[in-house]
Amino acid sequence: MTTKNKAVLVVGDSPLQAELQQLIAEKGYTLLPLSEAALQSDSIALALEVNNLDLEAKKAQLRKLDGLLAPEVPIVTTSLAITATEAASWTEHPERICGFGTLVPLAERELFEIAPALQTSDEVVRQVEAFFQSLGKETEVVSDEVGLVFPRILTLIINEAAFALMEKIATAEDIDTAMKKGTNYPYGPLEWADRIGLDEIYAISRGLHRDLAEERYRTAPLLRKLVLAKRLGVRSGQGFYDYREEKEDRR
Repeated sequence: MTTKNKAVLVVGDSPLQAELQQLIAEKGYTLLPLSEAALQSDSIALALEVNNLDLEAKKAQLRKLDGLLAPEVPIVTTSLAITATEAASWTEHPERICGFGTLVPLAERELFEIAPALQTSDEVVRQVEAFFQSLGKETEVVSDEVGLVFPRILTLIINEAAFALMEKIATAEDIDTAMKKGTNYPYGPLEWADRIGLDEIYAISRGLHRDLAEERYRTAPLLRKLVLAKRLGVRSGQGFYDYREEKEDRR
Protein backbone atom coordinates (compact mmCIF):
# COMPACT_ATOMS: atom_id res chain seq x y z
CA MET A 1 0.00 0.00 0.00
CA THR A 2 1.50 3.31 -1.05
CA THR A 3 0.13 5.98 1.26
CA LYS A 4 3.11 8.29 1.54
CA ASN A 5 2.47 11.66 -0.05
CA LYS A 6 -1.19 11.01 0.61
CA ALA A 7 -3.13 11.99 3.69
CA VAL A 8 -3.96 9.88 6.72
CA LEU A 9 -6.74 10.74 9.18
CA VAL A 10 -6.56 9.91 12.89
CA VAL A 11 -9.76 10.63 14.83
CA GLY A 12 -11.10 9.78 18.26
CA ASP A 13 -10.72 10.61 21.93
CA SER A 14 -7.99 8.28 23.19
CA PRO A 15 -4.38 8.50 24.37
CA LEU A 16 -3.60 6.64 21.14
CA GLN A 17 -4.59 9.61 19.00
CA ALA A 18 -1.68 11.92 19.78
CA GLU A 19 0.91 9.15 19.80
CA LEU A 20 -0.31 7.70 16.50
CA GLN A 21 -0.29 11.14 14.91
CA GLN A 22 3.28 11.71 16.05
CA LEU A 23 4.45 8.32 14.79
CA ILE A 24 2.68 8.70 11.45
CA ALA A 25 4.14 12.18 10.91
CA GLU A 26 7.64 10.96 11.81
CA LYS A 27 7.36 8.30 9.09
CA GLY A 28 6.69 10.89 6.41
CA TYR A 29 2.93 10.76 6.03
CA THR A 30 0.69 13.79 5.69
CA LEU A 31 -1.75 14.14 8.57
CA LEU A 32 -5.05 15.74 7.73
CA PRO A 33 -7.43 17.15 10.37
CA LEU A 34 -11.00 15.94 10.18
CA SER A 35 -12.19 19.51 9.60
CA GLU A 36 -10.38 19.52 6.21
CA ALA A 37 -11.28 15.97 5.20
CA ALA A 38 -14.37 16.92 3.19
CA LEU A 39 -12.33 19.34 1.07
CA GLN A 40 -9.49 16.90 0.46
CA SER A 41 -11.23 13.53 0.56
CA ASP A 42 -9.61 12.45 -2.72
CA SER A 43 -6.16 12.65 -1.12
CA ILE A 44 -6.99 10.44 1.88
CA ALA A 45 -5.49 6.96 1.68
CA LEU A 46 -6.45 5.60 5.10
CA ALA A 47 -8.31 6.63 8.25
CA LEU A 48 -7.81 5.49 11.84
CA GLU A 49 -10.54 5.78 14.47
CA VAL A 50 -9.50 5.28 18.11
CA ASN A 51 -12.48 5.87 20.43
CA ASN A 52 -12.66 3.19 23.11
CA LEU A 53 -14.59 4.53 26.10
CA ASP A 54 -17.51 6.28 24.38
CA LEU A 55 -19.09 3.78 21.98
CA GLU A 56 -21.73 6.24 20.79
CA ALA A 57 -18.96 8.63 19.75
CA LYS A 58 -17.23 5.71 18.05
CA LYS A 59 -20.36 4.85 16.10
CA ALA A 60 -20.90 8.48 15.08
CA GLN A 61 -17.32 8.94 13.87
CA LEU A 62 -17.24 5.67 11.94
CA ARG A 63 -20.47 6.59 10.19
CA LYS A 64 -19.11 10.05 9.41
CA LEU A 65 -15.91 8.61 7.95
CA ASP A 66 -17.89 6.01 6.01
CA GLY A 67 -19.99 8.72 4.39
CA LEU A 68 -17.05 11.02 3.75
CA LEU A 69 -14.42 8.73 2.25
CA ALA A 70 -14.40 6.85 -1.03
CA PRO A 71 -15.58 3.23 -0.55
CA GLU A 72 -12.12 1.77 -1.27
CA VAL A 73 -10.38 3.75 1.52
CA PRO A 74 -9.69 1.52 4.55
CA ILE A 75 -11.07 2.62 7.91
CA VAL A 76 -9.04 1.06 10.72
CA THR A 77 -10.76 1.13 14.10
CA THR A 78 -9.65 0.09 17.57
CA SER A 79 -11.36 -3.15 18.55
CA LEU A 80 -10.38 -3.03 22.21
CA ALA A 81 -13.84 -2.41 23.70
CA ILE A 82 -15.97 -3.77 20.85
CA THR A 83 -15.47 -6.24 18.02
CA ALA A 84 -14.60 -4.97 14.57
CA THR A 85 -17.55 -6.98 13.26
CA GLU A 86 -19.97 -4.97 15.38
CA ALA A 87 -18.27 -1.71 14.44
CA ALA A 88 -18.44 -2.63 10.74
CA SER A 89 -22.16 -3.37 11.05
CA TRP A 90 -22.76 0.34 11.71
CA THR A 91 -21.48 1.36 8.26
CA GLU A 92 -22.65 1.22 4.65
CA HIS A 93 -19.30 -0.19 3.49
CA PRO A 94 -18.39 -2.78 6.14
CA GLU A 95 -15.86 -4.49 3.89
CA ARG A 96 -13.41 -1.58 4.39
CA ILE A 97 -13.57 -1.66 8.20
CA CYS A 98 -10.71 -3.45 9.97
CA GLY A 99 -9.98 -3.68 13.68
CA PHE A 100 -6.64 -3.15 15.37
CA GLY A 101 -5.27 -2.83 18.84
CA THR A 102 -2.30 -1.61 20.83
CA LEU A 103 -1.71 0.44 23.97
CA VAL A 104 0.37 3.50 24.74
CA PRO A 105 3.19 4.33 25.05
CA LEU A 106 3.80 3.33 21.44
CA ALA A 107 7.56 3.64 21.86
CA GLU A 108 7.38 0.47 23.98
CA ARG A 109 5.26 -1.47 21.49
CA GLU A 110 6.92 -3.46 18.74
CA LEU A 111 3.71 -4.99 17.41
CA PHE A 112 0.24 -3.93 16.29
CA GLU A 113 -2.53 -6.53 16.42
CA ILE A 114 -4.89 -6.56 13.44
CA ALA A 115 -8.36 -8.07 13.78
CA PRO A 116 -10.37 -8.23 10.55
CA ALA A 117 -14.13 -8.10 10.94
CA LEU A 118 -16.13 -10.91 9.39
CA GLN A 119 -16.98 -8.38 6.66
CA THR A 120 -13.41 -7.11 6.02
CA SER A 121 -12.04 -7.75 2.53
CA ASP A 122 -8.70 -9.50 2.10
CA GLU A 123 -7.34 -6.51 0.21
CA VAL A 124 -8.09 -4.18 3.11
CA VAL A 125 -6.28 -6.53 5.51
CA ARG A 126 -3.21 -6.45 3.23
CA GLN A 127 -3.32 -2.66 3.07
CA VAL A 128 -3.63 -2.32 6.85
CA GLU A 129 -0.72 -4.71 7.44
CA ALA A 130 1.45 -2.80 4.99
CA PHE A 131 0.55 0.53 6.59
CA PHE A 132 1.48 -0.51 10.13
CA GLN A 133 4.66 -2.18 8.90
CA SER A 134 5.61 1.09 7.18
CA LEU A 135 5.47 2.69 10.65
CA GLY A 136 8.24 0.35 11.74
CA LYS A 137 5.97 -2.03 13.65
CA GLU A 138 5.46 -5.76 13.35
CA THR A 139 1.92 -6.97 12.72
CA GLU A 140 -0.04 -10.02 13.79
CA VAL A 141 -3.49 -10.94 12.49
CA VAL A 142 -5.67 -12.24 15.32
CA SER A 143 -9.30 -13.25 15.74
CA ASP A 144 -11.90 -10.53 16.08
CA GLU A 145 -12.56 -10.64 19.81
CA VAL A 146 -12.84 -7.73 22.26
CA GLY A 147 -9.45 -6.69 23.61
CA LEU A 148 -7.50 -8.87 21.15
CA VAL A 149 -4.50 -10.57 22.84
CA PHE A 150 -1.99 -8.36 24.68
CA PRO A 151 -4.51 -5.64 25.70
CA ARG A 152 -7.03 -8.25 26.90
CA ILE A 153 -4.59 -10.29 29.00
CA LEU A 154 -2.92 -7.23 30.50
CA THR A 155 -6.32 -5.72 31.33
CA LEU A 156 -7.37 -8.86 33.18
CA ILE A 157 -4.17 -8.76 35.23
CA ILE A 158 -4.69 -5.07 36.04
CA ASN A 159 -8.34 -5.65 36.93
CA GLU A 160 -7.38 -8.44 39.34
CA ALA A 161 -4.75 -6.19 40.90
CA ALA A 162 -7.42 -3.51 41.36
CA PHE A 163 -9.62 -6.07 43.16
CA ALA A 164 -6.65 -7.02 45.38
CA LEU A 165 -6.07 -3.37 46.26
CA MET A 166 -9.78 -2.75 46.91
CA GLU A 167 -9.94 -5.81 49.17
CA LYS A 168 -6.86 -4.55 51.07
CA ILE A 169 -4.81 -7.65 50.33
CA ALA A 170 -1.79 -5.35 49.96
CA THR A 171 -0.91 -1.75 49.19
CA ALA A 172 -0.54 -0.58 45.60
CA GLU A 173 3.23 -0.44 46.06
CA ASP A 174 3.39 -3.95 47.48
CA ILE A 175 1.17 -5.38 44.73
CA ASP A 176 3.39 -3.84 42.07
CA THR A 177 6.61 -4.93 43.78
CA ALA A 178 5.33 -8.51 44.13
CA MET A 179 4.40 -8.69 40.45
CA LYS A 180 7.60 -7.09 39.17
CA LYS A 181 9.85 -9.33 41.24
CA GLY A 182 7.67 -12.41 40.99
CA THR A 183 7.10 -12.34 37.22
CA ASN A 184 9.87 -10.06 35.94
CA TYR A 185 7.27 -7.71 34.41
CA PRO A 186 8.71 -4.31 33.42
CA TYR A 187 6.06 -2.59 35.56
CA GLY A 188 3.67 -3.60 38.28
CA PRO A 189 0.06 -3.89 37.03
CA LEU A 190 -1.22 -0.77 38.81
CA GLU A 191 1.77 1.32 37.69
CA TRP A 192 1.29 -0.07 34.19
CA ALA A 193 -2.37 0.92 34.22
CA ASP A 194 -1.48 4.47 35.19
CA ARG A 195 0.98 4.69 32.28
CA ILE A 196 -1.55 3.37 29.77
CA GLY A 197 -4.56 5.29 31.11
CA LEU A 198 -7.24 3.88 33.39
CA ASP A 199 -9.93 4.92 30.91
CA GLU A 200 -8.41 2.62 28.28
CA ILE A 201 -8.19 -0.29 30.72
CA TYR A 202 -11.75 0.33 31.92
CA ALA A 203 -13.03 0.44 28.34
CA ILE A 204 -11.49 -2.95 27.57
CA SER A 205 -12.71 -4.50 30.83
CA ARG A 206 -16.23 -3.16 30.35
CA GLY A 207 -16.18 -4.33 26.72
CA LEU A 208 -15.18 -7.87 27.70
CA HIS A 209 -17.97 -8.07 30.27
CA ARG A 210 -20.49 -6.59 27.82
CA ASP A 211 -19.52 -8.96 25.02
CA LEU A 212 -18.99 -12.20 26.96
CA ALA A 213 -21.31 -11.63 29.94
CA GLU A 214 -19.20 -13.75 32.29
CA GLU A 215 -18.56 -12.96 35.96
CA ARG A 216 -14.80 -13.41 35.56
CA TYR A 217 -14.75 -10.29 33.36
CA ARG A 218 -16.53 -8.07 35.89
CA THR A 219 -14.76 -4.73 36.26
CA ALA A 220 -13.32 -3.92 39.67
CA PRO A 221 -15.52 -1.18 41.22
CA LEU A 222 -12.38 0.72 42.25
CA LEU A 223 -11.23 0.96 38.64
CA ARG A 224 -14.63 2.27 37.58
CA LYS A 225 -14.68 4.84 40.40
CA LEU A 226 -11.25 6.18 39.50
CA VAL A 227 -12.32 6.67 35.89
CA LEU A 228 -15.55 8.41 36.96
CA ALA A 229 -13.42 10.72 39.14
CA LYS A 230 -11.20 11.48 36.10
CA ARG A 231 -8.21 9.96 37.88
CA LEU A 232 -6.89 8.40 34.71
CA GLY A 233 -3.25 7.91 35.66
CA VAL A 234 -0.06 9.73 34.74
CA ARG A 235 -1.59 12.06 32.17
CA SER A 236 -4.26 13.39 34.58
CA GLY A 237 -1.96 13.55 37.62
CA GLN A 238 -3.77 10.89 39.64
CA GLY A 239 -4.65 7.24 39.21
CA PHE A 240 -3.69 4.38 41.47
CA TYR A 241 -0.77 6.67 42.38
CA ASP A 242 -0.47 10.44 42.77
CA TYR A 243 1.68 12.23 40.17
CA ARG A 244 0.68 15.81 40.90
CA GLU A 245 4.00 16.81 42.47
CA GLU A 246 5.87 15.34 39.53
CA LYS A 247 3.73 17.34 37.11
CA GLU A 248 4.36 20.52 39.09
CA ASP A 249 8.11 19.84 39.12
CA ARG A 250 8.15 19.52 35.33
CA ARG A 251 6.57 22.95 34.87
